[in-house]
Amino acid sequence: MEHHPHHHSHILLLFLLFFPSFTHSTCSNKCGSLDVRYPFGTGYGCGSPHFFPSVTCTSSANQDDESGGGKDQQLTLTTHTGKYPITAISYSTSTLTVTPPLMSTCSAMHPSTPNFGLDWSAPFQLASSVFVLLACPAPTSSLANHGNLICDAASGPRLCGALLACPAVAALGLPLFAPTNTCCVYSPASLGPKGDLDLQGLRCATYASVAALGSTPVDAGTWQYGVALQYGEAQKEIEVDGVAEACAACERSDGACGYAPPKNYFVCACKSGVNTSTDCYGLDEELKDFWQSTTAAGKNAFATSKLFWMLSMMIVVNLFLSAAASSSSSSSFC
Repeated sequence: MEHHPHHHSHILLLFLLFFPSFTHSTCSNKCGSLDVRYPFGTGYGCGSPHFFPSVTCTSSANQDDESGGGKDQQLTLTTHTGKYPITAISYSTSTLTVTPPLMSTCSAMHPSTPNFGLDWSAPFQLASSVFVLLACPAPTSSLANHGNLICDAASGPRLCGALLACPAVAALGLPLFAPTNTCCVYSPASLGPKGDLDLQGLRCATYASVAALGSTPVDAGTWQYGVALQYGEAQKEIEVDGVAEACAACERSDGACGYAPPKNYFVCACKSGVNTSTDCYGLDEELKDFWQSTTAAGKNAFATSKLFWMLSMMIVVNLFLSAAASSSSSSSFC
């Protein structure tokens, strides 16, 4: 009778593929006060690989908090010009708002503000923000970006007048109610060949980015400040792969969507600490005794259970290999 040892390897492979993964999850659907949903993630292996490492969840104080939802944590966009806190995300319109730390507002103005820029390789572009350039050389009507005049003569005096009425303009060396010809409303704004708002090239000291004027356009103290960005260019590729549907099911089960390098297969990271290829329904309850505890004892239990699982798998592998070897030896005498 002929035996086929490779049948055992097939069975072993299926067993390994369908056995649940006990990898401790570091993905979360929260970062600080923000809900983090696909395509964004809180770190490596979370969300879509197209948005890492552009968007990550960073911790300013509590470095031991792995939940992604700590009060000291901040979702951050990183580009070649700096790190920018993400303060709002609209998943329905595929837009997010970042607040550059040294961007000027009515309450605080910063001279010598560094350029703001985006990476061409990252799936972001300027949305509906209005850049207001301050402390520029007069007359600003001659300011040009690559030969193109950039100042909006229609809305410029109104918005510039409102900002120059803020007492914080004194930090720029400007008097209260300074002449509006030192201010330029750059709308619609565009970034240069390097993806930067080139303040140095325009010889302006700083800028304010206005995401929304609110109900009182003449009062700069009520404006919503921030740079609005559009995202989602990689979404079409993701939807073709069918990941969007799997991710929706994962998020409905309170999981966080992620990927498994190096081939970036989809995974659903559950709060219990288990990564699955489907969703978290039932998994959290079954394994919460192993994974929910954040105490030292809980972490020891995780390490012990993981070691036990690895030893068990080694025993199973040895049994299959022994059976395969025995079958091969028997077949040689048939």
